[in-house]
Amino acid sequence: MASHLEQEIYEQPAVLRALLEGEADNVRAIAAAIRAFKPAFTYIAARGTSDNAARYAQYAMGTLLRMPVALAAPSLHTIYETPPDLARALVIGISQSGASTDINRALSDAKAQGALTVAITNNPDSTLARAADYHLYIHAGPERSVAATKTYTTELAAVAMLVSALVVSDSLAAALAALPALAERTLALAEPMAGWVQRYRYMDKLITIGRGINYCTAFEIALKAKELNYITADGYSEADFRHGPLALIAPGFPVLVVAPEGQTLPGLLEFLDLLNERGAESLVISNAEAAFTHARYAMPIPEMPEWISPICAILPGQLFAMRLAHEKGYSLDAPRGITKVTITE
Repeated sequence: MASHLEQEIYEQPAVLRALLEGEADNVRAIAAAIRAFKPAFTYIAARGTSDNAARYAQYAMGTLLRMPVALAAPSLHTIYETPPDLARALVIGISQSGASTDINRALSDAKAQGALTVAITNNPDSTLARAADYHLYIHAGPERSVAATKTYTTELAAVAMLVSALVVSDSLAAALAALPALAERTLALAEPMAGWVQRYRYMDKLITIGRGINYCTAFEIALKAKELNYITADGYSEADFRHGPLALIAPGFPVLVVAPEGQTLPGLLEFLDLLNERGAESLVISNAEAAFTHARYAMPIPEMPEWISPICAILPGQLFAMRLAHEKGYSLDAPRGITKVTITE
């Protein structure tokens, strides 16, 4: 019988479809409220996997809306009790459960100052959902595995829907409508992974690399590798990695690079050449054939616009972490030492 984790990974095309259909009108209403409020900037409070969704929002809103986006330091609201001035901000809380104290506090502080507040959660009855001016329900359904998968992709898609509604672009809307089919195709393209993942059974360290819109993907894959396989895994921007951490790379060092077609691809191709010169073992998620030249193993995704690629590019990373954990004999649904809902203050 398949684990909850495997079932939830393969449910992602369906839950993306449910989100796109179920929240279309609500997203238009939220977009209208944002236009009327005319925020000076966006401030996003999140933790864990949801914080990686916030990283996606930072780039999606920055590139498509030219909106300054700040990621919250929740301790300013709780431990230090010195919230920033958010009176003219659009404040978004992203939380699968909507229960984390510090994310709720960031939203309540902002609302008290007069900010426009939006909650993105998988629980319409949560404290966060009730506290916000608007709630965007991600429609992921119950997620029984501790490691988040479908809640992450639907958080990304919720952000993408909001950005598309604010831009009002037929091409962006068409890209969103194609997402469920693109996710299905991505999962099908990942099937050969089952035949080679055993090679990494004894791997105890992993570097994951992204850039720009897929900076979040590098971080989220590293998080899944840590949660499920108990290895040292760190996500980096390709640019940041050149500033010192590159010294880590020796022959055979495993590096997973997220390099889809788009504006970041030329720099990532150059980086892959550099990894090859140093003898690294590169795993590459891409839809550009040029990116696979030096790959030990290719992890292909379909052709799609760069701005939505993180929603599909994470899927091979989730499967890699899951299949590796299976090879090691680890629990897929209940990794040691962590729980589904983490309450931080």
